[in-house]
Amino acid sequence: MARINLLPWRESLRKKRQRDFGIATGIALLAVAAAAAGTHFYIDDLIRYQKKRNNLLEKEIAAMDLKIKSIQALEKTKAKLLARMDVIQQLQGSRPQVVHLFDELVKTIPDGTLLQTLTQKGANLTLIGKAQSNARVSSYMRNIESSAWLAKPNLQVITNKSKSGGMSDFTLAARQISPVEERGGKSRKGKGKK
Repeated sequence: MARINLLPWRESLRKKRQRDFGIATGIALLAVAAAAAGTHFYIDDLIRYQKKRNNLLEKEIAAMDLKIKSIQALEKTKAKLLARMDVIQQLQGSRPQVVHLFDELVKTIPDGTLLQTLTQKGANLTLIGKAQSNARVSSYMRNIESSAWLAKPNLQVITNKSKSGGMSDFTLAARQISPVEERGGKSRKGKGKK
């Protein structure tokens, strides 16, 4: 039998296998490193993109906050202007009432009665005057009661300083109203005066 030495062939095969294993391991490590780097860069890119979106949203929110503040300031200005308009409309509506008040004072005052002072606070009137008798003051109160622009006469004070039956001093309270205000369920419009 011939002797064949297989040791160098086995040794070279082992070295080749070790070299192939090293190359395969190196390629695997490179592939893992490339995959890790790719994943890292991909995640970094996603984070950068989300930060950009967040910054954009924060800028838009800040711009909207400014617009909201501007709108709130405009709404306050609008509310003030509407309140002023209401006051002006009320003043415009009440402007002819002064004329009607003086007209009614002339129409309701009976003969023998003299008004000295008229004081008005809001719709409340205080009438101070002199009358020839208590009956004249009663007549004046009835005339106010039947007036379309005056209501709720209330005698505060009536005094007669003279023993001989001279003029009596009186203080009378009343309210200024408009003809559309209701009294006892009926409109005062068109009611006659005494």
